[in-house]
Amino acid sequence: MSRRTKAMEGAVGGRRPGRRPGRPDTRNQIIAAARLEFAEHGYEGTSMRRIASRAGVDPALMYHYFGAKERLLVASIEPPFDPEGIASAIAAAAPSERARRMAALYFGVWEDPAKRESILAMVRSAMTQQSAAELFRQFADVVMLSRVAPALRGPNSELRVEAAISHLFGISVARYLVKIEPMASAPVGELISLVAPVIQRYLDE
Repeated sequence: MSRRTKAMEGAVGGRRPGRRPGRPDTRNQIIAAARLEFAEHGYEGTSMRRIASRAGVDPALMYHYFGAKERLLVASIEPPFDPEGIASAIAAAAPSERARRMAALYFGVWEDPAKRESILAMVRSAMTQQSAAELFRQFADVVMLSRVAPALRGPNSELRVEAAISHLFGISVARYLVKIEPMASAPVGELISLVAPVIQRYLDE
């Protein structure tokens, strides 16, 4: 039998030539790689090819699963926590303990390395990409304001909640993104104790 005949039989009886089909976990693999790339380089500094290389997949699979980089961004920055659960827990706390619970839950999410990568991707991308910025607004406007603000006494409850969120966000940027010392290496319990009284003043009437 000639080599050509063997090759033809192999093509008919064996696997067809071409790219390997994606594994069932390929989509999650791509999302995990995208989170790291977006966290390190932001939306504008990240390419689909770089994500594919990091994920170890064919670049064509990127478009098969997501179609465009913006859709991959949205998939990769879904909140890695339960926003409504956190907001409900804050609202349910006694007024005198509400600020400390808010700070503890907030920094508890950031202290988880896996969750932190996803949040950093969201933060970096929100600077240049509307989709990421919209997720921040949804968390603040839809979740925190609708759940926490009604639990507060006194006027301007929504403004006070937003001030508290903004204060916590600024500290998290300094600690986890810019990594300003000694804030970056301070024990999280010490940070919570330092911040909670300030947040409490926002939340009190």
